[in-house]
Amino acid sequence: MADFVVHYEGGLRCHVTHPGNGAVLVMDASQELGGRGEHFSPSDLLSVSLGGCVLSIMAMAGRVAGLELAGATATVTKEMGNAPRRVTTMAVTVRVPGRYDRSQRKRLEAAAAACPVHAVLGIDAPILIVWEE
Repeated sequence: MADFVVHYEGGLRCHVTHPGNGAVLVMDASQELGGRGEHFSPSDLLSVSLGGCVLSIMAMAGRVAGLELAGATATVTKEMGNAPRRVTTMAVTVRVPGRYDRSQRKRLEAAAAACPVHAVLGIDAPILIVWEE
């Protein structure tokens, strides 16, 4: 288990240092909300986390089945709402190069749906995963 300590710098900017490897991540509020908008916003990072998780879990399932998913992409579309300000919808469009039979595709789709980030976000913001050919 890792504890991530997020530090507020002022000016609607935060940063966090990874406790294991020292990587630094900086977050800004968007310019429309009065931030600098020079880095990813927290809700942008939520989208990035979802897309990265979907691809990683699919790649793990693919590896077990002898499938290589290099070149796969996940395009995450997020919609924001107001009152209260929140993510209202996230959609993931997955593109995987190559051809896969029905069984292989089912395995990859099941893996995408089992992404832990997707699981935790199954609250009041439905997440749609679209397989695009």
